[in-house]
Amino acid sequence: MSEMKVLIVDDEVEFAAALAERLELRDIVAETVNNGKDAMSTILVRPPDVVILDLKMPDLSGLEVLHGIKAHDPSIEVIMLTGHGDMDSAIESLKLGASDFINKPVRFEALLLALERAKQKIAMGCQLKDYTKNLEQKIEERTLELRQTQEELMASERLATIGETVAGLAHYIKNILTGLRGGMYMVDVGLTKEKPRMQQDGWGMVRRNIEKVSCLVLDLLKYSKERMPEPTVCSPNRIVLEGVELMREKAGQHGVKLCTDLDPNLEEAFLDQDGINDVLLNLISNAIDACLYDTNTAKEWEVKVKTRLKGDAGSGEVILFQVIDNGAGMTDEVKAKLFSRFFSTKAGCGTGLGLLITQKIVQEQGGEVSFESEVGQGTTFSVRFNRYMHMS
Repeated sequence: MSEMKVLIVDDEVEFAAALAERLELRDIVAETVNNGKDAMSTILVRPPDVVILDLKMPDLSGLEVLHGIKAHDPSIEVIMLTGHGDMDSAIESLKLGASDFINKPVRFEALLLALERAKQKIAMGCQLKDYTKNLEQKIEERTLELRQTQEELMASERLATIGETVAGLAHYIKNILTGLRGGMYMVDVGLTKEKPRMQQDGWGMVRRNIEKVSCLVLDLLKYSKERMPEPTVCSPNRIVLEGVELMREKAGQHGVKLCTDLDPNLEEAFLDQDGINDVLLNLISNAIDACLYDTNTAKEWEVKVKTRLKGDAGSGEVILFQVIDNGAGMTDEVKAKLFSRFFSTKAGCGTGLGLLITQKIVQEQGGEVSFESEVGQGTTFSVRFNRYMHMS
């Protein structure tokens, strides 16, 4: 047991000295102190591997010294020396972290066995420490590898998304270019032949297609850019009324009735007003379009926007926004693709980004979006938010 350093703490000076001599003969470096205060001072300056500690001492008790040792360095092993009547205290010392206890008078062979057990425990602790260090290093290496793999995957996904974007938008952009060329042709002919009406119609086509380009760019920016919600105290019903007012002209041009059904109990909330406004405008616009694509021309088309305040056991009060139309409805195939990138039901007149942006905004605010639809009957989109949005 060479290289082991032992500190003997016992108020019996002659016993401590004799024990130290016997341990030295076994190639164990032994040092003695005779009270608890000196023991703590020595441990701070020359920390031992093992402390042989008497349970009963005049100044600090063995249990107090044991507590101090373990608080300073839990790796120091402590063997308690106890009298025959100190069994309860011996058990308490084990609870405090002592590795062993030996009754006085001490049998030297028993002490050597206790020291050997302490040495093995120290060796196991060192091995565990080395293993933990190696494990942490391996985890760090693997984490770095995973991060690099993730970055490569993200780069690959970005390239794939760019390709998908180009493919998905090609038809839509082609229609815009066709419209621009048509408008330019009409303007050129009108100028050449001095036909003001033709110039006016051609310029109208150019303006409409420039507006489509502008909308496309804005949609791409909204979809690709990370945006932090900016919640404020606001009125959900007022957001609905403002959105409906903005869409009233479009609805009126196509003979679609636009109305509201607002919950009078829903007063103020803490939400991202701009985000919800974008969501509602997109859903209302889609609902109006769904009426236009309905083949049942005898139907009186209607789009209704509802709000409801509902209780939720898990998240408190929840605000429900619903946009309901009685238009064309959706087939199962359309439903399955509805939130796919660049999927549109508008026959080349839409980018398919609108609902993706809607879903993105809703998720950014911790909300949920869902829908129900039946062919020929119409569609209901439901958006749910916590009344008081949680900020991380």
